Amino acid sequence: MLKARPPGPPTRWFGFPLIGEIKRDILGFYCRMQHEYGDSVFMQLGPYRDYSFFHPDQIHEVLVEKAKAFVRFKRPLDVLRQWNGDGVLITEGEQWLSHRRLLQPAFHVKRFHTYAQSVVDTTTRLLGEQVPRESTVNFQATMTDLTTAVICRTMFGTDLGTTVADIRRAVKILARVALNEMFQPFTWPDWLPLSGKAEKRWAMQKLDTTIRGFISQRRQAGGDAGDLLSMLLLAADEEGDGCRLTDEQARDQCVTIFLAGHDTTAAGLTWLGWILATHPEFSEKAAAEVDVVLGGRAPTFADIPRLGIVERLVKESLRLYPPAIAVFARQAVQDVQIGGWDVPRGSVVRLMSYITHHDPRWYPKPDRFNPDRFLPERMTTLPACAYIPFGAGPRVCLGQSFAMMEMTLVATLLLQRYRIVPGPGQTTPILDPSLSLRPVGGLRLTLTPRS
Repeated sequence: MLKARPPGPPTRWFGFPLIGEIKRDILGFYCRMQHEYGDSVFMQLGPYRDYSFFHPDQIHEVLVEKAKAFVRFKRPLDVLRQWNGDGVLITEGEQWLSHRRLLQPAFHVKRFHTYAQSVVDTTTRLLGEQVPRESTVNFQATMTDLTTAVICRTMFGTDLGTTVADIRRAVKILARVALNEMFQPFTWPDWLPLSGKAEKRWAMQKLDTTIRGFISQRRQAGGDAGDLLSMLLLAADEEGDGCRLTDEQARDQCVTIFLAGHDTTAAGLTWLGWILATHPEFSEKAAAEVDVVLGGRAPTFADIPRLGIVERLVKESLRLYPPAIAVFARQAVQDVQIGGWDVPRGSVVRLMSYITHHDPRWYPKPDRFNPDRFLPERMTTLPACAYIPFGAGPRVCLGQSFAMMEMTLVATLLLQRYRIVPGPGQTTPILDPSLSLRPVGGLRLTLTPRS
């Protein structure tokens, strides 16, 4: 016999008024749910029994202990599948396992020395071009250009050149489309003459033709160019059926890695820039560490373990402003118990990393920036899933080590080269919780070269 459901808001009209509230202010809505009802909240949203769990122990149950009792909720995946195809982000079961095994070697630590050099070279070049002297820049756009250039260099061994602006626009369009369509019960066909459909078709085609062009060029050239695309095209699933990826499968994996590999990292670096600009006491301390460790030379992958202050700045920035404000919603494939509540098969489960990261039980004065929370001795006191910027469990983000490496090296180069302050008229940014958490209207920062 099922236990009583967790508390939650009253349901009217099949929960559609609640869906409207969530769409208007998703962070404010779920913060209010936790404040009013506690760590476990139940809602009826349309046809779905919807459970939200905010306690780290409950999150650990869903993502780690009882991960096999869940799959990712189908609706958001169907939206992303329109342009991601059947990449590792989308697939489930044996297909996902085979894809993950094929991709895993790309993120082995032995390849990170080469990746790190690409990050440093690309960042040095782009910053030299865009910020040669004191400049006030749209830091969000600069970081998006940077992470796009980095993923192109590490994945395809080349640059986007003049198409970078089009790709940035395409990704921005698809992020907006995804957010809108995820709140709809179904997607209208793209051929309909509806508002935004032509723009969506253009964005999908631009992304698709760009990636397919890289794959075609590499197939014709043959051999191993030493980049991630070469590894994908040459890899075989030795633990499975030994098959290699077709061009279509390679396209899906490349689009997935390209989008995930630059969009969320750009969002994370944007907020890190705001942190550096508004906390000079920590910025100066980190810059002093960089000067001592590097002595004026460029950083390498081997330097990262000695840049402890910089790494803690990055981790605390990801706590305050996690690019992914929530883990992908799960759907129970069997009856399961979470946090003492019975969750029937077919129920949807939501886990909000942003809210857990701002819970004063795990992070005293949670809105205050304090990188010392991530001193090794303090980390041991945190519950297992109190810090989940990359998720947890079997489906933890495959590129989390790459993202941390990239953010740490970019932060190091920024600290080594510039003093950063808010740009003229830049006020505290308003949060825009689209697919990646960003500042509304971008972020203007002034970068002054250090003498």
